[in-house]
Amino acid sequence: MTEPVALPSAEVDVVIIGGGPAGLSAALNLGRARASVIVIDAGRPRNAATLRSHGFLTRDGVPPLELRKLARAELAAYPDVRVLERTVATALIRTADAATGLRFIVALQGRSPGTPPAVAARAVIVATGLRETLPEIPSLRAYYGMSLFSCAACDAWELQDRPLALIGETPDLAARARLIARWTDRLTVFTNGADVVDTVEEAELAASGILVERRGIDDLEGDRGTVRAVRLADGTTIPIDGGFVRPRWHPALDFLSTVDADRDDEGHLVVDGSGRTSVEGLYAAGDAAAPGPQQLIVAAGQGARAAAVLVHDSVGVQTAH
Repeated sequence: MTEPVALPSAEVDVVIIGGGPAGLSAALNLGRARASVIVIDAGRPRNAATLRSHGFLTRDGVPPLELRKLARAELAAYPDVRVLERTVATALIRTADAATGLRFIVALQGRSPGTPPAVAARAVIVATGLRETLPEIPSLRAYYGMSLFSCAACDAWELQDRPLALIGETPDLAARARLIARWTDRLTVFTNGADVVDTVEEAELAASGILVERRGIDDLEGDRGTVRAVRLADGTTIPIDGGFVRPRWHPALDFLSTVDADRDDEGHLVVDGSGRTSVEGLYAAGDAAAPGPQQLIVAAGQGARAAAVLVHDSVGVQTAH
């Protein structure tokens, strides 16, 4: 049985659920549009293990947590924007108040001082990103974010021309291998025993100099975050000097269980080109919607776009968006 949600003690124009680049960018642009905003930030970013993030213009190489810190400092200039840190949205409930235009109640659990049990909003932007599950290799997390990464566009430049691994158990592994081969001609694909690369794909990869290793992985070898070899179940070791992992990704949308917004086959929110979902007043930005390039600058751009469209929608202005 669903627990009743306490009546909101706060009302704002927009609640943004998610305090990463998409959510913070949306908050900045909404603040500048004189909207009242609450950002709900659970404080568990998917890229927390990454030492440096890349590809963000003027901030190439900045630590991801530093980027968030800089963004929150900028938001402090806007008195109607508030960030609730270490706070989780537990439920989103549709409501209707013709007098105020309030459409949603967001139930909260948090440890920030003064966090209300719920907040009412005229619109909501979902920017919660993805959760990820890594292959079950004992010491993988000891190297993840330091010499093993998930995003080629973000981190392949630093690993170019080295002997690299691509480890994964998903059907898109061959496609990801072809992408990573832009940066190195010494790539080995490790399927960890999963039957995810067919014989046609293997032949195509081999023609490009990419090896496919189908044996199971026992563990990784290295020191202080630098991976040096993949040790297979039969004891064979294959030297590498870094590489990539293909996690399994899952939308972090448990709080939307009572909202009938359209989803794709993977569970991501379906949006139009401007971030609108199928539910009026509900928008999505970043990887909560069907993900494209998983780069911080792309998510930030999507957050800014969703904010602009939301402002236009709120006053009934038709635009080319």
